[in-house]
Amino acid sequence: MVKPDKSRYVWLYLPSQNDKTRWSELADKAKVPLSKFIIEIVENALAEESDLKPRGEIVKELSRLKEENKRMADDLRLKNIVLENYEKELKRYRSEPFLIDEFQGSRKYSKELIALLKQHETIDNYRILEKLGIEPKDSDLVRGISSELEALENYNLITSTPRGWKWIG
Repeated sequence: MVKPDKSRYVWLYLPSQNDKTRWSELADKAKVPLSKFIIEIVENALAEESDLKPRGEIVKELSRLKEENKRMADDLRLKNIVLENYEKELKRYRSEPFLIDEFQGSRKYSKELIALLKQHETIDNYRILEKLGIEPKDSDLVRGISSELEALENYNLITSTPRGWKWIG
C-alpha cells in the first residue's frame, strides 16, 4: 500500500456542516471519493476560465477598455454630427430645383416623400416634416417640400384635404 504524501494535502474549511454533507452526497452520487469530486470540479472550473488574471491586471484592462469606449463614443458622436450636416445639405440640394421659380430642366421628386404619401391614407404637413427629419424652422427645406407637394398636386398625384395630403396617383 502507498503511503500518502502529506506535502500534497490541502485543508478545506467549508462554511457549514450542511455544505460538507451536500458535497459528500454529490460525490456519493458520482461514485467517487469527496477529494476526487472536489478536484474534478475545481479542474473543470479552471479549464473554463483559462484566462484567469490577477485583479490588478483586470482593473488595468477595464480602465483601458473604458477609455477606448469613451474615445469611440466621442468619435461616433462627432461622425453623427458630420453625417447629420451632410444629410441636411443633401436635402437642401435636392429641394433646390423646387425653390427656383424659373427652373428649367427635370426635377427629381423625393422618393421618401412619395413613399410616405403612399403609405398613409392622409398625412398632414407637420407629420411629413417629422417623418422626413426636417426641422419646421428650416424655412428653405420647408418651402422646398411645400413646392414639391404643390407640383405633385398639379400633376394630380396627390390632393389636399382638410386632414392633410392624400395620394391619388
